[in-house]
Amino acid sequence: MEPKGPAAYISEFVGTFFLVLGICGVVSSGAGHAVLTNVALVHTLVLMSLVYAIGSISGCHVNPAVTVGLAAIRKISGRDAGIYIACQVAGGVCAGLLVHAFLNGGSAFLALIAEALGAFLLTWAVMGTAVNPAAPKGVAGIAIGGALGVGVLIFGPATGASFNPARWFGPALTSGEFGDWWLYILGPIIGATAAALLFRAVMELDVRPLPPQSPVRGESAEPPLAHAG
Repeated sequence: MEPKGPAAYISEFVGTFFLVLGICGVVSSGAGHAVLTNVALVHTLVLMSLVYAIGSISGCHVNPAVTVGLAAIRKISGRDAGIYIACQVAGGVCAGLLVHAFLNGGSAFLALIAEALGAFLLTWAVMGTAVNPAAPKGVAGIAIGGALGVGVLIFGPATGASFNPARWFGPALTSGEFGDWWLYILGPIIGATAAALLFRAVMELDVRPLPPQSPVRGESAEPPLAHAG
């Protein structure tokens, strides 16, 4: 039974937050007419991205029932299970409050938050799969693309789901539409920076040794030789 630590607890909070935000966001934006396939798709994409991004850190439970089940077979200690569940519940509550604010808002500030959260999710997936040395090899494209898809499903109806100043600027320049330009620049920068800094802190808190990795096609099974002199 491997003991957990702050890195795993933070990951469970963030993971559950985005799981609940994705599901509730898509359902709520449909105002009672959400297509079942969209709901199923966001479940698939968000959980897939989270498993790849935080699975090597916390196991990606993001569900108190899963945590209790694993505690029953002694895959996680009772203490760690309790902290996991507290973090999961807190993440779910925060996501629920944010979805409620979106439904009852419509301000430019909420649009800024939407762009920031979309960029946060995207960058978290980048950090978790392309930067984290403990992440499984060969899954970055799937996880990052899935995270972007989730962001579009959640925030597309509200902001167009840019999450990228360059992606916003090109169409804005050709169309001459520069309304609320600041939120499409500041939002992604704030969200991406926050995700990178938080994930770096999580990696620094995770003091476990790196697991062995099998090479993927195009990569050497041996470490590169040091150059002489």
